[in-house]
Amino acid sequence: MLQKLEGIVLRTIDYGESGKILTIFTREKGKIGAVARGAKKPNSRLASVSQPFTYGYYLCSVSTGLSTLQQGEIIDSFRHVKEDLFLTAYTSYIVELMDKSMEERSANPFLFELLLQTMKYIDGGLDAQILKNIFEIKMLSVLGQHLYVDGCANCGATDGNFAFSLKEQGILCERCVHLDRSHLKISQRTVRLLRLFLHLDINRLGNINVKPVTKYELELCISAFYEEYSGLYLKSKKFLKQMEQLK
Repeated sequence: MLQKLEGIVLRTIDYGESGKILTIFTREKGKIGAVARGAKKPNSRLASVSQPFTYGYYLCSVSTGLSTLQQGEIIDSFRHVKEDLFLTAYTSYIVELMDKSMEERSANPFLFELLLQTMKYIDGGLDAQILKNIFEIKMLSVLGQHLYVDGCANCGATDGNFAFSLKEQGILCERCVHLDRSHLKISQRTVRLLRLFLHLDINRLGNINVKPVTKYELELCISAFYEEYSGLYLKSKKFLKQMEQLK
């Protein structure tokens, strides 16, 4: 059945001498695989729409197995991302995280919008590291995990100072912090941002201005949580760490 799908190319692999197999996250069908025959040829009408990170409309012959891409129309190529190695590293990470977290053919308009808006913000020059952190927190529920930051993970207290506990999967108040001797001491601004990121509507995001020390604490907490609980190994994470060391 021929269908016009709104989608983002997550990744590609070579197929034969001149083709590609695209993994496309579509708003209507979720993640699908599609063969783009001849896409590696420079003069192919499918060459430009078959590039990773490309957002567009894809006319596909959809089947239960691999679909076939007939034609495409680019809406946004995210040019600034592709021209900047740092932005490419961050975008590669969020795209791979989405890809590894989702099942095939599982439509989720919320996640589609989350990925699309995050990529638009990165391309538009907003803080890529903070956008990555927001994205990571919002993806936890997809992975079957929950970060308890609305109150103490043990007693539920919402007032006072808090520390981050990997063991308790969230924050602990001063009365309960003894439950985790390996807790991380973080600023209360970091706690507030963790809460904000969890509940934030990505479409309502304004300007981002986070102090370096707070960014360090956010990254420390979220990275540790992912390493402990996500069960994911992402090749792009290593590349991203290498790029961050060059800053």
